Amino acid sequence: MTKHQEPIGVGIVGASPGQGWATLAHVPALQALPEYALRAVATSRASSAAAASELLGVPGYGDYRELIEQPDVDLVVVSVRVPSHHEIVSTALAAGKLVYSEWPLGNGLLEAADLAERAEAAGVRTVVGLQGRFAPAIERARALVAEGYVGELLSTTLVGSGMSWGGETVPGAAYLFDVANGATTLTVTAMHALDALVHVLGPVASVAAELSVGRQTVAVAGESEPLTVTAPDQVAILPRLAGGAPATLHVRGGASRGDNFRWEINGTAGDLVLTAEHGNLQTADLRLAAGRGDEPATGELALAVDPTLGVASGPPQNVALLYRQLARDLREGTRVVPDFADALAHHRLADAIERSARSGQRVRVDGDFVAA
Repeated sequence: MTKHQEPIGVGIVGASPGQGWATLAHVPALQALPEYALRAVATSRASSAAAASELLGVPGYGDYRELIEQPDVDLVVVSVRVPSHHEIVSTALAAGKLVYSEWPLGNGLLEAADLAERAEAAGVRTVVGLQGRFAPAIERARALVAEGYVGELLSTTLVGSGMSWGGETVPGAAYLFDVANGATTLTVTAMHALDALVHVLGPVASVAAELSVGRQTVAVAGESEPLTVTAPDQVAILPRLAGGAPATLHVRGGASRGDNFRWEINGTAGDLVLTAEHGNLQTADLRLAAGRGDEPATGELALAVDPTLGVASGPPQNVALLYRQLARDLREGTRVVPDFADALAHHRLADAIERSARSGQRVRVDGDFVAA
């Protein structure tokens, strides 16, 4: 499919009223863009579906399959917990719908590979929610690197905080601390950061990594007993870029009293520094500073945001930028937004990181160990 009639009818699976990602980011992004029309929402319960329907003024369904069956729903957005992705995405693909799945695509590499294969067989366009690469600071950094602003890349260092995965949590987020659920500091925060790193600096050839559980238990609000933690809350990765330059990436669970996000890109001619108060790159309001030549320090750069986008900074902005590019892709037959094939490549990278952490050896992204 290369072209699509606008507006594109959207149905969101997982749009429960409250503070969920669909409500915080997808709904305001879609409401601001004339290229889209929100047509339906679905949740796991009839009561929450009715509440979402009343709030948003569209039909609500307590069964996601009813939403997928609606003829005016062209694009199915899957914004639910990772263990439910495979079933819902598979059903939408089988119905021939466009599918936007939140990242991670699947609960592990095997599920992601299966969904990518199903999407290719169905011949439909897909999207994965790696929206951080569309942030104005990331796009500007990518352009500067491509223009040769930093010269030859020497190295890059990124440190971030997961914000979640700290010492305390609420019942609705307790599932994040179980590695079996596939939504960890590695698979979420670190992989969103790695997507931006690859987008700006090019692919990763191999990785060495350590994953650890620093906090063995987490206090859950309203519960007397702490929860045992199995998901890593300390992620230390040494990627080697395909161009040969070394990289360092450290993501820690919870928040820091220091800098929650800082990414430096250092080259023979100049330096770029991206910072934010929030530790998750994909949702943070990123600042970009740059300096080169005889300049003694970096200076903050102004970042242009299209005033017609219609959303303020924060969670909706990058999602809206991704949606706008998707509409352009469908209209013009281009393929800019990340799809399930891109998601599979990132799942392979995450798998290589996990293999390195288990073995203590450097691992190529194709899965082979690197000879000493």
